[in-house]
Amino acid sequence: MILALIERLGDAALYHISDLGRMGFFLLSSVLGIFRRPFRFSALIRQIRQIGADSLGVIFFTGGFTGMVLGLQGYYTLSKFGSEGLLGSAVGLSLIRELGPVLTALMVTGRAGSAMCAEIGIMRNSEQIDALECMSIDPFRFLITPKFLATLIAVPLLTQLFDLVGIFGGYLVGVKLLGGNPGAYFSSMAQSVANQDINMGIIKSFIFAVLIAWICTGRGYFVHQIRGAGFGAEGVSRVTTHAVVLASISILVWDYLLTAILL
Repeated sequence: MILALIERLGDAALYHISDLGRMGFFLLSSVLGIFRRPFRFSALIRQIRQIGADSLGVIFFTGGFTGMVLGLQGYYTLSKFGSEGLLGSAVGLSLIRELGPVLTALMVTGRAGSAMCAEIGIMRNSEQIDALECMSIDPFRFLITPKFLATLIAVPLLTQLFDLVGIFGGYLVGVKLLGGNPGAYFSSMAQSVANQDINMGIIKSFIFAVLIAWICTGRGYFVHQIRGAGFGAEGVSRVTTHAVVLASISILVWDYLLTAILL
């Protein structure tokens, strides 16, 4: 019994170490693919449209209602202390430093990250990636790098849109609906939000973009080597679910780490 338990623990440890090595090599190959020629500019534009432009709707509504909730909750909380004039500061800092980067990354993971994982996983199971290698076409340069680079470009831009829409959502509720002072809303925000806060949000969005692209494309690329994934459509669905969950947890963990480092 004890030997069997030790054997299972050792087997699990070896699997996770091997998986970590595969994913590390995958990340390195994806980054190096950016510098390999010929560069597929048309593929990059197509991926930016799929990851960025097609996510505008969900980012707009999520950002707007997040700002509205912050405006509503913040107004009633601050009104208890007679500090309604600080509503703009509370909404701006909450969105720019924390909620904007995190919620944008989670939305992109659910909408675009799952699609990237499923697409590459299906190509792996149907041996399309093997066919590319047989034709001496680098699958990283051809498939992975455009998605990786497009995510790095799209996620920070979507984060800025999220922040902007959220700020005006808070203005709509806190000022127009609840009767707050519009001048105090924006002046308190201008006084409290510094360049350091904006830089923190941008840095977080870049790190989250790397996590989304790395985990979602990597899980799909190695779908045939993931333990317990199964085969065919069932395997792809399990790996896609696993990738979305893992990416979401990684975003939350790295959000805490980056906040602790950058504060």
